[in-house]
Amino acid sequence: MKLFYDVHMHSCLSPCGDALMTPNNIVNMCVLKGLDVIAVTDHNHSGNVAAVMSLAKESGLICIPGMEVQTKEDVHVLVYFRSLEDIERFSNDLDKYRVKVPNDEKRFGRQVICDEEDNEIATYPHALIIGLTISIEHLELLANHHQGVIVPAHINKGANSVLANLGFMPENLNVQTIEVYDKAPFQGMMFKRYKVIRNSDAHYLGDISECEESIDVESRTLEAVFDALFTNETGEEK
Repeated sequence: MKLFYDVHMHSCLSPCGDALMTPNNIVNMCVLKGLDVIAVTDHNHSGNVAAVMSLAKESGLICIPGMEVQTKEDVHVLVYFRSLEDIERFSNDLDKYRVKVPNDEKRFGRQVICDEEDNEIATYPHALIIGLTISIEHLELLANHHQGVIVPAHINKGANSVLANLGFMPENLNVQTIEVYDKAPFQGMMFKRYKVIRNSDAHYLGDISECEESIDVESRTLEAVFDALFTNETGEEK
């Protein structure tokens, strides 16, 4: 069966995310747009994943637990997991690499954590816009330890991408899937060994993808979707 996805979007927890990007608003917009598979991937934190996953399940959507991590090389890397428990353990372990600088709300916006009714239950006090002190190689090891996979984000973008910041894809990375930014040139032959996904990277409700990108799966389950997006042809993660 064909399922439409958008697995890179930001909630009101991300400093660049609009205040209207609350869990309910995100899920409802995804339903209106006809999506089947979603992921909220906030910068360096997973505080709104639980609420979005719960609401998505009620609405018949598959929600993959995710995060967008900014490494010490200032490279944005999407990290995806098979369960809420896995991403929460990962986020806890990641805390030692977060830079504890107070967030400047007037400059960068509030970083709001919500419950399933969009009530504000907390604000994250440290600036999530700042890169972490973890390298991309170490990030992969930490993600793998928690049954996760890494996906270099917007690979062809002029900033905060592997190519823009490093100039190459590190050969020692076990990368199976890359994300491509549609509004920049992309030479596909350079990356024919990778699966390519395209997402909205939405920071506003209206920017969430329409039914444009799809995957074929045998069953409508998180496991099947995870495998379709992030594993190789033999079904083994690289």
